[in-house]
Amino acid sequence: MACRALPFCANLCAMTERPPRPDSARFAARDQKAEIVDRLYEVALDPIRLEDLLEVWEERVTALRQGPLDRAVTLDDPEIDAHVSRARVFLDRYEAARPESGYRLLLDDIPRAAAFVSDGGARITACNRAAQRAFGLAEGGPVADLPFDPADIETLRGVIRKVASGRAERVATLRIRSGLTGSPVILRVSALEEKGLALVLSTELFWPEDFSQIVQEAFALTAAEVEIVRGITLGLPLKDIAGQRGRSIETVRTQARSILAKTETHSQSELVRVVLGLMDVALIPAIAPEPALPDGALAALPFQEMRAPDGRRLDYIEFGAPRGRPVLFMHLDYGLIRWPAEAEAQARRAGLRVIVPVRAGYGQSALHPKGQDHIQGVASDYAAVLAHLGVKQVAVIALGADLRFALALAQARPGLVSGILGCAAQLPLRNAAQYERMDKWQRFILANARYAPKVLPFLVQAGFSLARKLGKEKFFAQVNGGSPADMATFARPEIRAAILAGSEVCLGARVSAHEGFTRECISSERDWSALIHGCPVPVQLLQGDQDPQTPVQTIRELMTDYPALEVEFLPETGQLLFFKEWRLVLERLIPLLPG
Repeated sequence: MACRALPFCANLCAMTERPPRPDSARFAARDQKAEIVDRLYEVALDPIRLEDLLEVWEERVTALRQGPLDRAVTLDDPEIDAHVSRARVFLDRYEAARPESGYRLLLDDIPRAAAFVSDGGARITACNRAAQRAFGLAEGGPVADLPFDPADIETLRGVIRKVASGRAERVATLRIRSGLTGSPVILRVSALEEKGLALVLSTELFWPEDFSQIVQEAFALTAAEVEIVRGITLGLPLKDIAGQRGRSIETVRTQARSILAKTETHSQSELVRVVLGLMDVALIPAIAPEPALPDGALAALPFQEMRAPDGRRLDYIEFGAPRGRPVLFMHLDYGLIRWPAEAEAQARRAGLRVIVPVRAGYGQSALHPKGQDHIQGVASDYAAVLAHLGVKQVAVIALGADLRFALALAQARPGLVSGILGCAAQLPLRNAAQYERMDKWQRFILANARYAPKVLPFLVQAGFSLARKLGKEKFFAQVNGGSPADMATFARPEIRAAILAGSEVCLGARVSAHEGFTRECISSERDWSALIHGCPVPVQLLQGDQDPQTPVQTIRELMTDYPALEVEFLPETGQLLFFKEWRLVLERLIPLLPG
């Protein structure tokens, strides 16, 4: 057959052919393989073609999978694997070429240090709020407004042009004296992905409005002491602070020692770190009053950061009652870290402290080292977050196949988990027919996680690229269209808002968790039945009658293996069972709570 994907792929089909054989079924298999190769390259150039690949791949699955799972023919194929590796290169290029106003997102991530973007011309391309306050800049305003000597400004513009054009190192550092404070300012110039632009990050800090009052109240300082803290934070030597205040250097040193005692810090540098940390909190937007949120919109929640025992970064969020009974919420492989607005409000009214760790590879949480057992690694991360928060015992809500993490946590940390409530839970599958019952998108990903894990990273990355191209709402409709209950649930504004906002840690403007998602899928399709048999705590499952991934018939078959599990089926629900029936979920959770 002719290859329709790329001119330079004209010989790909020939590469997959073998000498003719009389068996017509083998001829058909050869043609299927050639068509899969065609589709791989089509998807790599345009992820919108992913469903075409799904269809031809399904034909191959049907041809190969015969009988029970343990006798199924593997979908791994060395020839296809080689083409997958090449196709991923093109898919990576597609992602890199995807248009985004990246530098504006980058500036938003720098709230306190003055930073701006420039091409080295006479005008500022973009700047953050700190640069507006510290340097008096404005977007589109003249570079000459920078508070530096004109000769220094020309030097800076020249460095920007060289770095942005690639004629110099990608990062350059300059030391320039400020015309406002007389203090030296360090400028770091780095190239951006946007051609011809560079980011200029400075050591000049922005002291927010009303922040002096926050510092004074936080540490019980006098107004004079707050001014000294401000000067130290902005990088002024004590002698300059003394001169500005009309005090002797000895007086200011005495006040500085008093400040260190009141703030329980041991040096000026430690004091600055504490104040900058407080500043980060002060710059977090205020959470809007709950009743005023329109159309199911969610209040902003700050991400908290910690370090795992191995040094990796782990993020988490919390909502509900800060001193309430703790609930650990596991966010599914789509990273659904938020609840509907009314559900989050009810958690607070019900006295529940909901803790949502962001799993490895999602958001800013770092991936586990390659080769680490995924289930045990995730369970260890959950335990680390709970230990960091001082939580001694917790009830768990687990979505989908996250049930395996809850079970592993209960076994690895005896006494930590008081009970587990699974929502639209997935159990370890035991035969091919149980995959066949899935809707096509779920079967496409999970069957390949079981049969062809080498191909899965390409398929997942292509799916994420497709989601970016279509938009998450349209992508969700395409993937979950096989469940009318899920489509009706997603149509509700407050649920749609929670899913779209929560999944930003999986697929957002600055995040693509395709590697983490791939590892999750592969570990979910391995046999983790021993975790169910060895679970030391009560487990209750709430299952939907329209679940496109784990239908009722599959659950009933599997329950014969796990008589200790308690199962309740809910009508007109699917994989989004938790989001539709959160009131019932919280009701069923009460007997499982600590204490």
